[in-house]
Amino acid sequence: MSAPIKNKNIDLTAPTPQNTPSQAAPISSHAVQPSVATIEEESRASIFAQHPQLVSMIQGRLNNLVGKSSGYVESLPEPVRRRITGLKGVQAEHAKLEAEFQEEVLKLEKAFFEKYKPLYEKRAKIINGAAEPTEEELALGKQAEEDAADSDEEDDEPKDEKTEAPKAQEGDADIKGIPEFWLTALKNHVALAETITDRDEPALKHLVDIRLAYLDPPGFQLIFEFSENEFFTNKTITKTYYYQEHSGYGGDFIYDHAEGDKINWNPEKDLTVRIESKKQRNKNTKQTRVLKKTVPTESFFNFFNPPTPPGDDFEGTEEETAEIDSRLELDYHLGEDIKEKLIPHAIDWFTGDALQYEENFDDMEGFDEDDFSDEEPNLDEDDEEDSDDDDEDTSKPKQDTAECKQS
Repeated sequence: MSAPIKNKNIDLTAPTPQNTPSQAAPISSHAVQPSVATIEEESRASIFAQHPQLVSMIQGRLNNLVGKSSGYVESLPEPVRRRITGLKGVQAEHAKLEAEFQEEVLKLEKAFFEKYKPLYEKRAKIINGAAEPTEEELALGKQAEEDAADSDEEDDEPKDEKTEAPKAQEGDADIKGIPEFWLTALKNHVALAETITDRDEPALKHLVDIRLAYLDPPGFQLIFEFSENEFFTNKTITKTYYYQEHSGYGGDFIYDHAEGDKINWNPEKDLTVRIESKKQRNKNTKQTRVLKKTVPTESFFNFFNPPTPPGDDFEGTEEETAEIDSRLELDYHLGEDIKEKLIPHAIDWFTGDALQYEENFDDMEGFDEDDFSDEEPNLDEDDEEDSDDDDEDTSKPKQDTAECKQS
């Protein structure tokens, strides 16, 4: 069951060739303040909970209405209906141009990706200790830090005081590259951090690079490169996202499915399962034995074993179908975030600076059109609203920018 995956959020950042022509899954990686149901809503929910057959009947009837005509167009005079048909022909020409536009965007994206490649390769060398930054790169980096500091000073919100840099210690010169760079970057991304367990971290400390490759026909591949470790023998583990051959409404590419490499786990090192032990006693001999079985468990490495879209012969319930769809959307969303955010801006995720942009975007999402008015404000009402806002702010915890911690 494949479906277009749309992005319900408005991207306020300038488009770059790194952005995929496909749309992101409608899942936000940001925490959302839960709403509180009213008494009326709770009573309705109680009624539906007590009558599941009624809910099923209503859902069935609503599903039957999807795609059906209201009869309005058919009731119009024949000349009007003829013009409507003509407009559909005009729209068909528009759809061809939209598909052509998306193809051109993809070509441009690939062309600029080739320009990005040398920068990604240089980044990987610095991270892994194979090279040191040049004087020019250090100068550009310092300028970027100063620009960011100037931007913070212009912000009305008070900023935390900068901590002093630690004094040089014996052995610092022996440190190669930037230890645990990709693990730290992954953990600073809210949605990805939720997939990483304590058991995963020792393995992810061996993650030395994450790369992107484009496919033809349209699709993309994420390549995770690891140093030698005790957990698995794979040098690289890939995750590939495929799109359908035909474009969707508006010329967008439609996500079809994803495939991941099989991980060659070393004995008793599989992080995607846990061992359960159970004692069994023989009633006759009174002897006991220990039975062990492997049980699937949460792990970041489940990312490489994506859910499979249900086929036409799938006979599961609506709840099971919804659960699979939810997992598919989440899986696609994580892949898109790695492609669009983590790989292009890895240093910002490592330092935690990227979270500031994510939080600013969350703040913008909280505004409605009603929040902006052309009318002259009433001073008394403004004072009252400010007081209410202060009360609300004290009840909502703010997420602090994550700090980079290295062991």
